[in-house]
Amino acid sequence: MAKTLLITGASSGIGAATAKAAAEAGWNVALCARSGDKLEALSSDIGDAALAITCDVTKRSEIAEALSKTAEHFGGVDAVYANAGTGVEKPGIENGDPDEWHDMIHVNILAVLYAAHEAIPHLKKTKGHFIVTGSKAGRHTFKGSVYSATKWFVHGFGENLAEEMREWGGRATVIAPGMVDTAFFDEPKPTKIQPEDVASAVVFALGQPKTAAVREIYIMPND
Repeated sequence: MAKTLLITGASSGIGAATAKAAAEAGWNVALCARSGDKLEALSSDIGDAALAITCDVTKRSEIAEALSKTAEHFGGVDAVYANAGTGVEKPGIENGDPDEWHDMIHVNILAVLYAAHEAIPHLKKTKGHFIVTGSKAGRHTFKGSVYSATKWFVHGFGENLAEEMREWGGRATVIAPGMVDTAFFDEPKPTKIQPEDVASAVVFALGQPKTAAVREIYIMPND
């Protein structure tokens, strides 16, 4: 029986690439994002192994419903990839926009917490895997960057969650890329990390034997 992976932020970039890579590796994939049209197109492209679920990850009830729909449709949830994330237009502390911080913290921090909280009852049944997108910005300091601070939270949380999940045989992994060629940036970055590169790292972590827990994968451009 195929295993099932739920992905947030699945409509484009890293999320969409991971959905395709996981499906190619034999996984069922539940695709969660706010962009319903993009999800449906991706789901159609993947085929029967995909389920599109329009979902706002900052709303705990919606991620809980998405997990329930996934479990009902595929018979269970073996892994969750909390990939949804966002940045800000105005950098720095003095010149930053607190309203932007508010929205970013809800996506980059609270949505990750909500996903983990709601996923654990499902993952306990399968001794499953929780994966979250961290960043180089969560391993190094960047002048005045609130975005970087949210990713420092993700890295700390990932390790703490892994320690909790190991008590019942579960695993948690932080995927930490440097600059990735996605719509996160205004201009294309063809020499930087590609979404497919990150997707390969996710599939690698998922494919490890139960005796091994890959806690973090750190990826940098090789240009």
